[in-house]
Amino acid sequence: QVQLVESGGGLVQAGGSLRLSCAASGRIIWLETMGWYRQAPGKQREMVARISSANTRYADAVRDRFTISRDNGKNTVYLQMNSLEPEDTAVYYCYGCYTAEAYEYDYWGQGTQVTVSS
Repeated sequence: QVQLVESGGGLVQAGGSLRLSCAASGRIIWLETMGWYRQAPGKQREMVARISSANTRYADAVRDRFTISRDNGKNTVYLQMNSLEPEDTAVYYCYGCYTAEAYEYDYWGQGTQVTVSS
């Protein structure tokens, strides 16, 4: 069973930076896509950034401020967050997925809190 574990969240002032990390516990499968989602109080979970072999995508709100990266050949993903704004305050969740026999398997981390003060 795949487990995703995040780290790197915390408190930071506006304009500061944080780096989130996520690693999967097992090597039995390859997560074709990994990424980061976030959920603020009273709002739905939203995609922040995703990375696969063919595509990297960012939410408009974070493009040019956040950078997603992945260790080659490993189920490990990072999110470098620069120029943080109070609007970035949320619980950030690591995401990974793979497909087999036309079925998509999705995995989620437990979340890590990011709080940006103004």
